[in-house]
Amino acid sequence: MSIRPLTPELAAKAQKELNEDPKRIPSDLEHIKDWLAKQPHIYARTDDQWLIAFLRGCKYSLERTKEKLDLYYTLRTITPELYTFKPDNPKFDEFMDSGAYVLMPKTETPDSPRLAIMRNGMVDPERITMIDVFGAMLIIQKIVMLEDDNSVVSGIKFICDLEGITMAHMLQITPNMMKKMSVQSQDAVPLRMKGAHYINCPAAFEKIINLMKTMLNEKNKSRLYVHGKNYDALYQHIPKHLLPAEYGGEGGSIKEIADYWKAKRRQYSSWLEEDMKYKTDESKRPGKPKTAESMFGIEGSFRQLEFD
Repeated sequence: MSIRPLTPELAAKAQKELNEDPKRIPSDLEHIKDWLAKQPHIYARTDDQWLIAFLRGCKYSLERTKEKLDLYYTLRTITPELYTFKPDNPKFDEFMDSGAYVLMPKTETPDSPRLAIMRNGMVDPERITMIDVFGAMLIIQKIVMLEDDNSVVSGIKFICDLEGITMAHMLQITPNMMKKMSVQSQDAVPLRMKGAHYINCPAAFEKIINLMKTMLNEKNKSRLYVHGKNYDALYQHIPKHLLPAEYGGEGGSIKEIADYWKAKRRQYSSWLEEDMKYKTDESKRPGKPKTAESMFGIEGSFRQLEFD
């Protein structure tokens, strides 16, 4: 079994909050691998470090882990428009250089959630589309699932800085596309959102946030905060010192963090390229094949899944 040991703090949290039992891990992993081997339609990764992210994300419910794995790979097949961004796309470096997305290197405590900052208004929508943004973030997401124990065990808090967001950005994402992205992020990925904090919101954003709320389960709705330009309200949830230097914090510069992820993407280039082949073959699914229409409806009305 090749799994990276957790720090003592994260190990204690995983046992308390995720029902992790170190003695059971080998048998749980073997159970999931046996199940995957018997699924004629799922072509999935089976390395231990990858699969334990799903077990932890599902609090070691084997049935929920199977559902999440199935959904994760099904979406790659039935929503291919979300997965067109190739790992070697030069727009990844351009996206990172824009400072539109950073994962802060330090956490508040050894077992705290990871902090991510999204600034999509920093990208030029004529050069980098919102689908490109989503694709670049998927690359980071995969590496996080493999490497970042804080994100997997404790979850991720987001700061969404909407400074610079224009209609040109927002019109690139249709409600149907937003719904598909929400399902991927909320229901398919084994990374738990521990809060989303919106700052520098334009006046039109209230309608967007209300639309987003209809796509979230109750738990995630309660973790969504809109602070406008009230940074003091933000600091009640996220200590200022964790933020990048550009926000007056002590977390390093956005450029330094971007350079780290550019190098990390190159380090994982072969792995990321290979990972693109994993998906489902709906023609081999026992029972009725899944389609975008059957899951999202012609009008995009998704029957909500209640995952944690």
